[in-house]
Amino acid sequence: MADPDPLDTPFDIARSPLLEGIPHGFFGSQGGVHQFGYGGPGDEQAVKRLRARAAKAILPGAPLQAPHQVHSPEVVTIAKVWPDAARDRPVADAVVTNRTDVVLGIVTADCAPVLMADREARVIAAAHAGWRGAVCAERGSVLENTLAAMEGLGARRDRIVAVIGPTIAQSSYEVDAAFREHFTDQDDVHFAAAPMREGVERWHFDLPGYIIARLGRVGVVDAVDLAQDTFSQDQKYHSYRRAALRAEPNYGRQLSTIALK
Repeated sequence: MADPDPLDTPFDIARSPLLEGIPHGFFGSQGGVHQFGYGGPGDEQAVKRLRARAAKAILPGAPLQAPHQVHSPEVVTIAKVWPDAARDRPVADAVVTNRTDVVLGIVTADCAPVLMADREARVIAAAHAGWRGAVCAERGSVLENTLAAMEGLGARRDRIVAVIGPTIAQSSYEVDAAFREHFTDQDDVHFAAAPMREGVERWHFDLPGYIIARLGRVGVVDAVDLAQDTFSQDQKYHSYRRAALRAEPNYGRQLSTIALK
């Protein structure tokens, strides 16, 4: 039997009631058929066509605006629309807009996709928040920088809602002492003891919980987690950590999108 055609396979899209009325979607892998990242496996042109089809499912006629992600705190506010291609996209880990003719997108594979919106100001954002981008102290975190960019377009933090899409869950995210050193005592609540391995102390880290707490500390209190674990749902989502543990040569990315009507 021939492999399924990604362009003919229906999308697996998760949505949140918190963003009701705002076009958005967290696209899953459909058993590995859908791979949305230019850095993942598959032909570049096939990935491009799949991304365009996903954007059409969110807002017909609007191009996808997804940056080249590098685990940074950098944010791009959409001014001029760029072509969706493997090269020559802005380097950033979040995108913000008040335009009604684009679909914002970010790709992830265990890191947290965070979609945000201020309905009254009509400002939206999509952020890629791995632990590096969420913690980054020298240039601010990608979360706070995204909020600042939204405010630059008229949004207010007390009106912004945020939804965390498919992300590695705490029970699946084992870390060591070197990882924990990046955090403060205030963040201890997001670490749970894990069994020692090879005599080394370990913890399980709650990335979605950390993000919600950090957003709350800076004024965004209406934030939720879809509670979809990328690591444990191998027929639904790609996972970097799962692929690494299985010694797989490459891993895919899911796509998270948001737009304004």
